[in-house]
Amino acid sequence: MSHLFDLTGKVAVALGGNSTLGAAIAKGLSAQGAKVAIVGRNLNTAEDVVKEIEASGGEAKAFQADVSDLATVERIADEIEAWSGGWDILLNAPGMNSTTPYLELSTEEWDNIMDVNLKGVVFATQIFAKKMVEQQRGGSIINISSVSSTTPLSKVFTYSASKAAMNSVTQYLAREFAPHNIRVNAIIPGFFPAEQNRKILSEERINSIMGHTPMNRFGEPEELQGAAVYLASDKASGFVTGELLRVDGGFGSMTI
Repeated sequence: MSHLFDLTGKVAVALGGNSTLGAAIAKGLSAQGAKVAIVGRNLNTAEDVVKEIEASGGEAKAFQADVSDLATVERIADEIEAWSGGWDILLNAPGMNSTTPYLELSTEEWDNIMDVNLKGVVFATQIFAKKMVEQQRGGSIINISSVSSTTPLSKVFTYSASKAAMNSVTQYLAREFAPHNIRVNAIIPGFFPAEQNRKILSEERINSIMGHTPMNRFGEPEELQGAAVYLASDKASGFVTGELLRVDGGFGSMTI
């Protein structure tokens, strides 16, 4: 069955591939044979991910871009095409969050978060999808959503709104690109906090999260790799599009 998940010969573009979750997924795609472009606002951290991939025998290259500045995305799209000749997989993993209460929210902060989580992803996808259509070889677009996209979480109003919109965008684009054999799906991760984030989570909030997570633990970033590889593989998920795939320890199945 391993051939179902073989990505040898495929090229993946990982926007936000230097983030905790984006990097883990990028490494998973590489482990199955994909050549990976790691794209991030911070070139140094993107290069660190590339070094880890290369140390494991994979092929990758770092590119600097900010999805909230689409001119940088246009530039690196050209650079990636020159490096790889095109791409088959697009991973959208950039993200910005804030705990500002709704009544204290400014239009500037709203715009900053939406420019990354929604507007930036939508129009960065447009840039890369146009090339995928021109290539006429199909492909897979994978968006990273959140459990807050379906049932909003307290303290993250703007983030929740942006991810809810991303679910709708995912399903709309699934229909838009189906005639081109380009599949569009989203992964809905549960709680996968980086170590530094775990340290600032209050005991009360951790208990609340665990009370809604049947598996009673946080997720590890590597546990997203299987879902991403599945969605990236035409052989494994060639008839799967418009799907919102939960990897959340059961969080979405619980109320009280």
